Parts: sequence; C-alpha cells; structure tokens
Amino acid sequence: AGSRHPRLASRILRSIMRVTARAGSVRATASGVRSTKSVLPVSVTPVKACFTAPAAARSVLASQPFSFGLTPIRRNMATEAAQVAEATTTVDYTKAENNPLLKDVFFPLFDQVQPEHVVPGVRTLLAELHAEIDELEKNVVPTWEGLVEPLERISDRHHRTWSVVSHLKGVKDSEALRKAVEEVQPENVKLGLRLSQSKPLYEGFKGLKEGPAWAGLSEGQRRVVDHELRDFVLGGVALEGEARERYNAIQQELAQLATKFSNNVLDATKAFKRVVTDKADVEGLPASALGLAAQTAKKEGHEAATPENGPWVFTLDFPSYFAVITHAKNRGLREELYRANISRASKGDIDNTPIIDKVLALRAEKARLLGYPTYAHLSMASKMATLEKAEALLEELRSASFAAAQKDLQEVTQFAQEQGFAEPSLKWWDVSFWAERLREARYDLNEEALRPYFSLPKVLEGMFALAHRLFDVTVVPADGEAPVWHSDVRFFKVLKAGEPKAYFYLDPYSRPAEKRGGAWMADVVGQSKLLAPPGSRVRLPVAHMVCNQMPPVGDKPSLMTFREVETLFHEFGHALQHMLTEVEEGMVAGIRGVEWDAVELPSQFMENWCYDQKTLYSFAKHYETGEPLPLEQYQRLKAAKTFRSGTMMLRQIHFSCVDLELHARFTPGQGQSIFERDAAVAQRTQVMPPFPEDRFLCAFSHIFAGGYSAGYFSYKWAEVLSADAFGAFEEAGLEDEGAVAATGRRFRDTVLALGGSVAPAEVFRRFRGRDPSTTALLQHNGLAPVAA
Repeated sequence: AGSRHPRLASRILRSIMRVTARAGSVRATASGVRSTKSVLPVSVTPVKACFTAPAAARSVLASQPFSFGLTPIRRNMATEAAQVAEATTTVDYTKAENNPLLKDVFFPLFDQVQPEHVVPGVRTLLAELHAEIDELEKNVVPTWEGLVEPLERISDRHHRTWSVVSHLKGVKDSEALRKAVEEVQPENVKLGLRLSQSKPLYEGFKGLKEGPAWAGLSEGQRRVVDHELRDFVLGGVALEGEARERYNAIQQELAQLATKFSNNVLDATKAFKRVVTDKADVEGLPASALGLAAQTAKKEGHEAATPENGPWVFTLDFPSYFAVITHAKNRGLREELYRANISRASKGDIDNTPIIDKVLALRAEKARLLGYPTYAHLSMASKMATLEKAEALLEELRSASFAAAQKDLQEVTQFAQEQGFAEPSLKWWDVSFWAERLREARYDLNEEALRPYFSLPKVLEGMFALAHRLFDVTVVPADGEAPVWHSDVRFFKVLKAGEPKAYFYLDPYSRPAEKRGGAWMADVVGQSKLLAPPGSRVRLPVAHMVCNQMPPVGDKPSLMTFREVETLFHEFGHALQHMLTEVEEGMVAGIRGVEWDAVELPSQFMENWCYDQKTLYSFAKHYETGEPLPLEQYQRLKAAKTFRSGTMMLRQIHFSCVDLELHARFTPGQGQSIFERDAAVAQRTQVMPPFPEDRFLCAFSHIFAGGYSAGYFSYKWAEVLSADAFGAFEEAGLEDEGAVAATGRRFRDTVLALGGSVAPAEVFRRFRGRDPSTTALLQHNGLAPVAA
C-alpha cells in the first residue's frame, strides 16, 4: 500500500506523493493484495499511504502520487464554477486566516478544507519554505541545533499542510481536488529536489559527522545524519550540469506518470458497473453482498432496488468483486467480472501499458545516473535486504510452497468435478468459487455465516483490549475532540498510565464514489520534542487508519468478514508503532525512518492475534444476541488457517518476483513485452497456465504508483520477522498471562518504541535475542518440512 516520511527532503518528496502501499490492504491483504489470504488480483493499492519508502533515494518516491479515490460527479458544474470564481475574487486564500490549510492547529481542519484552498495555500507555503531554506543555506552551522532542527521544522510545516491534501485526495476525492493537486504537484517536487540536491546542506551534514559535535549525538540522531548523507547521494547531490538537469526532468516526469497511472486505474474501476435484474443470476451470493449491490443500485438511480428482488449493481470495488468471484453460481457473471478486473486500465485512453514502459525506462536511466546498474539495486540501497538476499528468500519460500500449491489445485479441481463440474480443468474465474466451496465442505465453515459475530463495535472493543493486555495502554473514544472529513469517521485517544499518549482517526467503510480502495495507515503528525506545544514535553503522535469494509446496511452495524477483521488488526499494528514510540527525535520517531522491508513487522504481527482464542472471544459475539461464537466454529476457523496456504504464498511470491524482474532484468522495447515477461516469470511461480489476456500489471499500483517499486518482496521479508516475533509469544505460552504480558511489554519497548532510531535488524535482536528465521513463517503456513 503506503507514508513512512523518514527524513527531510526524502520525507517531503514522499509526502508529495503520498500513497501507500499493501494492496492490501490491496495490501497483500484484504484491502489490497492480502499477504497470505488474498485469492484475487490486486485491485487497488493499499499502498500504505502511509508508508513512503524508507529513506530511499529522496526521489525514489518523488514519482509517487496519491492513490486517487474516485469522483462524485452529480452536480451543476456551471453553478459550481461560478461559485468558485466568485469565492476566489472575494477571498484571499493566501492568508492563514482565510485558509484552513495554513492555520497553525494541532488537529487538521479536515471539515473546512475545500479544493479552492489547495493551490493558493500550497503555493504560499512553498514560497515561505524556499525563503527559509535560502536563509539556512547562507548560514549552515554543522551542529544538531544549527542544521537538523531547522530542517525538521521545515519538513514538518510542509508535511502538516500537504498531508491534509493528500489524505483528502484518498478519502474525499473530487474533480476539483484532482485538478488542484495536479497543478501544484510539480512545484512540490521541485522543493523536494532542491533540498535533496542542496550542496550547502550536504556539506553541513558531512561536517556534522566529521566534526566534534558527532561524539555528542545519540544513536537515533546518528541514524538521522547517516540516512541524510545517504539520501543526498541518492537524491542526486553529486550530479552536475546536464546530468542534474536530466535527473530532475526524470523526477518530474515520473511524478506525472504515476499520477496518470493512478487516475487510469481508478477511472477504469469506477467505469465498470454490471446491472443484474434476474434473481437466477445472483444465486449463491450471500445476503450481505445482495444488500450492498442493492444499495449501490439505489445510488445509481434504481430507487426501488431491494436486496431480495433487485435490481443489483456489481462493481470492481473489492467488497463487490470479491463476493461475486467467490460466491456467484453464475459462471458467466464470474467470468465477466474476472475479465473486467484483470484487464483494468489496459485499453483505449486509459491504457497504462505505455506508461509502464516509460516508467521502467526512466527508473533505469535514473539508476544509471546515480551509479547503480539497475533500479532494483538503487531501491535496495535503503532497505535491509540486498537484491541477492531478497531473491534468495523468495526462492526459499517458492521451493517450500510450490508442491503444496500444486496439491491445492488438484484438490480443488477434483472437488469441483465431484460436484458436477464437467470440464477437465478450472478456469481462473472458477478457482476462488470452488475453493470456497471446498473450504466450506472440508471445515464446515461459511465465512458469510460468521459475519454476525464480527460487528465492528465489538471487534474494536476486542482489539483495544488486546492493546491493553499486551502493551498496557488504553484506547478511549474521543469523538468531537477533532474535526473529521466524513460522518463515518471515529476519533480515539490512547492513554498510557492514564495520560494521553497519542490519537488516531478511523475511517472504516467503503465509499467507492470518493474514496480509493484498499486499507492503509498514515501519520498526521509524529512525536517530536522539538515541536512540542508550549507547556508540553513532546508533541504527541497522531495517525489515521483507513479501511474499506462493508458499511452498515439498514439497521445492522457493519458486519465484518474474518479477512476484514485481520485487515483492521493489520492497520492497527502500523498505528501502534507510530503511536507508542518513545523516540523524541521527530525524524526517526514511530514509523519514520523505518526501512521499507521492516515496516510491515508490527502490522503482520498483529494479524496473528486474530486466531488467538482469548483475543477472538473478546469480540466474537453475535451482534443481536450477544452469544459467543460457537467453539466448534472457532476450531474450524483455526483449522482452516492453512487452507491453500501454498497457493497464497506462491501468489505473493509471483508479484514479488515480477516486480524484481522488471526492475532488474527487463528493458522495454527490446524483445518481450511486460506481459510476456510476466508470463515467463509465472512459469515458475504459478501452478496454472498464465491467462493470455492477463493485464494485471496495468493496475499494479503498488509498484507503478506506490512505494513498492522493486520492493514488493518487503511483504514476505517482513512476514518472516513478524511470524518469528509472534513465535516468541508461542514459546512463552499463550495461556500464560504473565508470560504474554511480559513478552508484550518487551515487544512494546523494542519494536514499537524504538521506531527508526535503531537499525531494524538490531531492533529485532533486542526483542528476540537472535537473528530472524523463516521457520516460524513456514510452520504457521503449514509448509515446514515434516521431520522423519
């Protein structure tokens, strides 16, 4: 998915293009591409809009736009234009008193910001920041107070303004906001490039490291300086003349291409609507899916639509698409949606194919300008892994899962044929449907039947109770204490020892007309001693968590699938790392400064607790009766955890291998097309023949419009860490409350507390007492070799 705003210029560039990355929650998770559970092509980036790539080349993400949501368009455009024109002639939006983007407030004025505020507000801010940089460059003092602190203030001012714009772009999109963002984005990129290529500032950081002040810096402060020096180099500070001009032109073009890529994906997703009027065509679909389809139909003008009698409107929005591909008995309907989804943004005016070719060529050229053989090598310069280590891990996991995936396919095919499926092999639009039927038969488990036990209010209660159990913090509602952007949004406060520690927003429901798909967490502000309000020791961190689960239907609360429960826990894990940090240096506090391939550790760690019996039963209660989930259902749910785990593992490995292949060994226009290379990789990463019309790459926003370019492997890299971390609790004994609490406090005081102030490998060793191992991941997925 998607922003780890690590530092200064890199943070500004990343903030400019805020997206996220996990498909997931299409996060290689339910929102995006589920890391171990998804059975569908990634349909949106979960780009953890949150997490910008670590301090990778400051400009590595300069090409990343937002993951755009989609535009509500029913309005009188002439009237609106007249109103905007009148407003702009009578109100000066460059003044802070008239522009909520420029007001110095702790909680952003999300409810007041309008598209017309963006261009004048951002331009005013940029002008002020350029003036501040001018003064700083004239008087560089190579000390922490003289150099780093002024830059932190500059970075924070930019972030607090631009992050509001980028956030609203993801959750409350409109045509006017899209145009405003596109207008000022090049100016934003220009600011980031200026900072990353400032020789006076670079020399100042070199002087800080080589001078007497270095000895007095803390471990976290030294990390900031080291990463800044690395990122100056990756940002092109050493380039001169034509090389620098070309580098900067590439950055601007990549930013524009990424924006266009995202717009095309979202426009293609929004364009597809399938109206169904015959009851026979929706046979097999659960009541929740029919309710959502009828609700969508009403919004599309079918005012008499009902869940029982239709008409129903199905879209490529994940909750709608997933229901059809998994449950619809109508094979033709499944095929139609599958083909539409797998070919999004690959035709006509919104064809992303030429954009991908251009992006790959520009990234390769940029890497060569910076002295790297390929873009993959450039990407790895700011990660834990090297290209060789990343590919070695993927091969280890591929070898462990390939035979299991072959067996998965054989079992599903045999089951389908036993149920009357007449063809010798399954098509791509058959697999999810028959796999779900096999899961139901084998485990007597119907995921839709579990929804009443997973109401959002109860799930939140249980999740917050787990945070108290493990980390000794309390989460309480704080609705009304901060402005919000939609009536669905909740606001919470985190207490530690009875005192405020952090705050966060939760925007849980799908709104496909204005909100991009996926799930993500992003920082609003980070913890910082330097930026503490008057009378406070530090500025407290604030985050937002965004999901896209099914909204309440009628008088029922939002009833969640188990996958949606996992997604919520996943994003809460990210938020906890941001909120429970004990680091006071703002540029390495919380999620900031954490290497990209380590940032998924807390999020994937939290997913494991969904299967813990005590945790699950703290919220798995029927929303009407309060009755707990029957024990046999829990046992079946746990038994089904490893169902088709080889297939799910292989799916993520395929995405990761294609990503590295395209960025390390592919040259556009020389032989194979991107789709032919994708199919070639699939020969060793898929057990079904590649689908000839597969154009999934045209919607793979993670790597072409998000922070995961040459980094999608990070999901698996971090999953090794997270599985091993959860293994510490298993070894201590999940039934031993004292041991669980003690281990939880140790996790809090290392993984969550240290943020980016300590190298992630060392953070892991401080928690686990050793280096990570793949053993726990393979065991959790039922893929570990059986001892003789």
